Amino acid sequence: MTTSDSPRHVIVIGGGPAGLMAAERLAQAGVSVDLYDAMASVGRKFLLAGKGGLNLTHSEVRPDFDTRFFERQPHVAAWLDRFDGEALRAWAAGLGVETFVGTSGRVFPQSLKAAPLLRAWLSRLRGQGVRFHMRHRWLGWTDDGGLRFQGPDGEHQSRADAVVLALGGASWPQLGSDGAWAPLLSGVGAEVAPLRAANCGFDLGPRRLDAAADAAPGWSPFFAEKFAGQPIKPVALSAEGVEGRRFARQGEFVVTATGIEGSLVYAASALLREAIERQGEAVVHLDLLPGRDTDWVVEQVAYPRGSRSLSSHLKSRLNIEGLKAGLLHEVLSKEEYADPAILARTLKALPLRLRAARPVAEAISTAGGVRLESLDAQLMLKARPGVFIAGEMLDWEAPTGGYLLTASMASGLVAGEGAAAFLA
Repeated sequence: MTTSDSPRHVIVIGGGPAGLMAAERLAQAGVSVDLYDAMASVGRKFLLAGKGGLNLTHSEVRPDFDTRFFERQPHVAAWLDRFDGEALRAWAAGLGVETFVGTSGRVFPQSLKAAPLLRAWLSRLRGQGVRFHMRHRWLGWTDDGGLRFQGPDGEHQSRADAVVLALGGASWPQLGSDGAWAPLLSGVGAEVAPLRAANCGFDLGPRRLDAAADAAPGWSPFFAEKFAGQPIKPVALSAEGVEGRRFARQGEFVVTATGIEGSLVYAASALLREAIERQGEAVVHLDLLPGRDTDWVVEQVAYPRGSRSLSSHLKSRLNIEGLKAGLLHEVLSKEEYADPAILARTLKALPLRLRAARPVAEAISTAGGVRLESLDAQLMLKARPGVFIAGEMLDWEAPTGGYLLTASMASGLVAGEGAAAFLA
């Protein structure tokens, strides 16, 4: 049984960025804080996300920054009013971690590493009096409002004046976020939207647009074996979603054994997922020569090639070879490939049919969760006063690039301040 000498005591459940930020704000307000997490240490997903360089936030200015949160923009903008990208950089500097803006506008620590920042943060939290309880899985509430935990020594109960839940979504469950909280919240009156994959890859449907609905999906065995894991760049991806929503951007992505994934695909994932849910499939078009206009491509394809093969011609005149050449063979018949007009058109708009998002456990983040309409402006659950919710448990999503982490931490700050105000 956790006890505290303070008359104001809050339990934070979840040791990701949102939970840690809530704990920090509560400790700064003079509240006694106990933080519980099911894993052996906190920040597991945070550390893994930073392996290739910790992308803390994005330098995009507001209100453009706010538009990255789709239909939840008004709600998330209110969180960002309390803690935006600039505030996050100042916060990191306060931990001794200086940041820089990369060429893409993304913001990184000077060291690019997540571990030094997390160590400094935990040291400060412990200095503020936050107590950490690892390997404690939350099991829900007792009949009289206590909190049930399964710990190393068995099940036990704890009590607090308020609780902040920051248990994450359902992506990367091996790191602790498994979505097991959803029925627990539904059981106390929260409206919970189904948890779905966000910032995810997609599986390919039949390769040709004119293929029958029951045609075999996916790449040809030859293509999958030769090119899976390879990046395609530069390329521009465009797609049309439901209700006239459109996406068009240049970047890069990776071919997988079953479809496509990577930064450019993640940026379009919300639109593509919704189209698949509504229509059964989504179609993307790839511009394999984004730096060239259509007229130039038509001219180069039609240029006399003499005795050279068409593949040699495309390589010499348009630098189309390898993966990009393989994509052409995947979607065009031999007759279409030999037709200059069709070939040129496909080089500028190669169609891919997508039939399914990859499983949520493989996704970078989660869409769905506790609907914001179930909460007040301080992120307190209306059906259960004194219970605050933050981070990916909430029904919102954002693309990669620092937007997701910034808003998660901002929501933790709002929930922490809300809990402190509730106690006051």
